Amino acid sequence: MSATPNPYRRRRRSTRFLAAAAGVATVGALVAAMPASAGETGKKKPGHQKPGRYQDVQLLSFNDLHGNLEPPAGSSGRVTELQPDGTSKTIDAGGVEYLATHLRQAREGSKYTVTAAGGDMVGASPLISGLFHDEPTIEALNKLDLDVTSVGNHEFDEGAKELGRLQKGGCHPTDGCYVKGKKFKGADFPYLAANVLDEKTKKPILKPYWVWKKNGVKVGFIGVTLEDTPGVVSAEGVKGLKFKDEVETINKYAKELEKQGVKSVVALIHEGGLPASAAYNYDCDSPGAGDGISGPIVDIAKNITPKVDALVTGHTHAAYACTINDPSGKPRMVTSAASFGRLYTDTTLTYDRWTGDIARTSVASANHVVTRTVPKATDMTELITKWNTLAAPIGNKPIGYISGDISNVGTESPIGDLIADAQLAYGKELDPETDLALMNPGGIRAPLTYAAKGAEGDGVVTYAEGFTVQPFANTVNLQNFTGAQLVQVLKEQVTGVNAASPKVLQVSSGLTYTLDLTKTGADRVVADSVKLNGAAIDPAATYRVATNSFLAGGGDGFTTLGQGTGDLVGDDDLAALEKYLLANSSATDPIVPPAANRIAIVK
Repeated sequence: MSATPNPYRRRRRSTRFLAAAAGVATVGALVAAMPASAGETGKKKPGHQKPGRYQDVQLLSFNDLHGNLEPPAGSSGRVTELQPDGTSKTIDAGGVEYLATHLRQAREGSKYTVTAAGGDMVGASPLISGLFHDEPTIEALNKLDLDVTSVGNHEFDEGAKELGRLQKGGCHPTDGCYVKGKKFKGADFPYLAANVLDEKTKKPILKPYWVWKKNGVKVGFIGVTLEDTPGVVSAEGVKGLKFKDEVETINKYAKELEKQGVKSVVALIHEGGLPASAAYNYDCDSPGAGDGISGPIVDIAKNITPKVDALVTGHTHAAYACTINDPSGKPRMVTSAASFGRLYTDTTLTYDRWTGDIARTSVASANHVVTRTVPKATDMTELITKWNTLAAPIGNKPIGYISGDISNVGTESPIGDLIADAQLAYGKELDPETDLALMNPGGIRAPLTYAAKGAEGDGVVTYAEGFTVQPFANTVNLQNFTGAQLVQVLKEQVTGVNAASPKVLQVSSGLTYTLDLTKTGADRVVADSVKLNGAAIDPAATYRVATNSFLAGGGDGFTTLGQGTGDLVGDDDLAALEKYLLANSSATDPIVPPAANRIAIVK
């Protein structure tokens, strides 16, 4: 994410298959008859019990926590559940006080249990974690007894050195120690980065794999992030690093583990899929294995060696427990637990002591809701209270007023319009010739909710809430583009790397066009519909465009945005939002949620 000529510097603001607990469960379609000895059984002898051939290992997993220690607001804190009659309902979910309770309850009675994660534990975090460089989240994960995680793209938001500090400990090089007399100790669990190499040494920057062992049972974990991490992270964050192909890397280390006598392998992959339904308990194996899921993980799963027995995935923030055939045609479980700690996955891996491998026909998996109806874990409450106390002087400051929820849901969202308008207003302060603003949807992490979170009162937007929406500290940049380039930018939303999963930019007031999703490729953008303040875009004219520094560097596949001229770098994007809210709202005249009607969408 660099804005030329001034490079953007990324900184952060200072088992068992359980059937109950959370409603209807999604069960993998791999269950087959197993010998009666599944579990730890055997013929009794005086003084001890000999383990049987088959041992069930409980694998609990989650992904994309993003530092959400407190229950996420609005739709980010809910999941959809399909009902037996075909209807659906939403359930409030998430918050580490509840996640801890659910995980601890799930582990009860399981002697063989391991907890793993699929990356993006930190990064794009709310103020309680982001303000402190995500040390609070690492502390929470330690208390959750997380055993292992892969890195995700957001683990590189502050660069490899900072990731290394989160792993090994030590106080922040600039901000120091946050708790007097206490040095940050780092993660108790290993971060795995098998496909992230140091360009100089050609070796992984962190461990490529880790082996869980108990009473002769061995399960290896290989961790990778998506190969395209440089396309979704600032250039500064991935400087000096090379990201290798996920399949090639996993296959390489699966062979290495086998040579070490580890034949049971789970891949932790920070890349994911898109199920046909948003419901967490949707059966994506109906009508056939993997038929209900699309996206990058499908091809990855089909090509990963059969030596790997299950895939824990992430990145897309979707929920699924599907089977996708491996290269030999054998079904293999692929799971993801949505995001923000709203779900956890419970997978049973039946280990064959005779072969040292997983009896894969017995693998069963289900996603469970982290409901808020269970008791809060007191140690997590204490942790949240401690960090909130430190953050309060900054976080509780009011920065605006709203008359209702400003949602982040939809191809064009109300919060996206608000942010684009704020950046346009700030751009005009920097240069009155600024014409429009564009905002990437991935940079918008949460809605603004009308209901008060604390004591601030309904409708009051606090700095902490604004930070949760825009936590990246991107700068607002101005660049010049021709009208032809501007139309090309809109086409890049639905072509190239964004063809399969469009990234629709949020647009400022005055820019309108039609997006026809019934068509394919660049034709989805109806070129002659693109207008600014009612006038057709002139291909030869020059337009002054405000974006954040990530887009200005060509991020998210918008290569044309990296070719602008006349660069001017302003303050950070949250400051622009704060300034806009303070200038355009008051307690008696709050901002009304935008209508989100600038892009005409044909479906």
